Amino acid sequence: MKHLPRINHFYWALIISANTMGETGGDLISQTFNLGYGVGSIALLGLFLIALTISVYSKSQKPLLYWTVITLASILGTTISDFISRSFFHLQLGFTENQGYTFGTIILIVALTLTFSIWKYHSNTDTIENGLNKQTEFLYWIAILTSSTLGTAFGDLLAHNTPLGFDGGTLLLLGLLVVVVAFYFWTKISREFLYWCAIILTHPIGATMGDYLTKPEGFNLGNIKASLVLVAVFIIVIFAGQVTKKLKKNYH
Repeated sequence: MKHLPRINHFYWALIISANTMGETGGDLISQTFNLGYGVGSIALLGLFLIALTISVYSKSQKPLLYWTVITLASILGTTISDFISRSFFHLQLGFTENQGYTFGTIILIVALTLTFSIWKYHSNTDTIENGLNKQTEFLYWIAILTSSTLGTAFGDLLAHNTPLGFDGGTLLLLGLLVVVVAFYFWTKISREFLYWCAIILTHPIGATMGDYLTKPEGFNLGNIKASLVLVAVFIIVIFAGQVTKKLKKNYH
């Protein structure tokens, strides 16, 4: 059975970095490269499935493969969410964009619930703590992709459909993330449940950070420069994590 990378502060720093890249990378594919949400999602889905297959059938755990799939899932989740809310419901079915965000969020909640139900049906013992076999590893990655897509849709829902806006929505999400962390340290609530709550919440937080990097209201780097900066940050965090891991082995 395969286990996840060690879930610590480096893990969550990389998750947020990957989610920020998801926002800038998704916009880069669909807008800067002008592929659109539909074609961009199809192209990214192909890359995601290739990386996922290599990761699942790899004989040993390779952190680089794991983080490659995580990043692709985050980028793909961004474009799928935009396609569902803005293209499918808004342009194809004639709903308003705000209604698209609402329906998209509901559909993704149902999809994520269904994924976990199938996972539970197939195995009660394969968890992120105990390890995964090939079948449950595929379900794990489906849940990751769906969570990333849901995170984007939920972030858009808060920003566009409530008085909170982007800033207020981000503060609310940060507050919810703090609550999840508090529950982790001071309650006995399922670690598995809290893990998935954090995964969902970190995506819109990372997406907001991506917007601040790319948009005129923030650093105005644009999608290409911001993506390059984030790739560099991502590599630095991975390197720092590996160095720290080696130092702990040498001194313990």
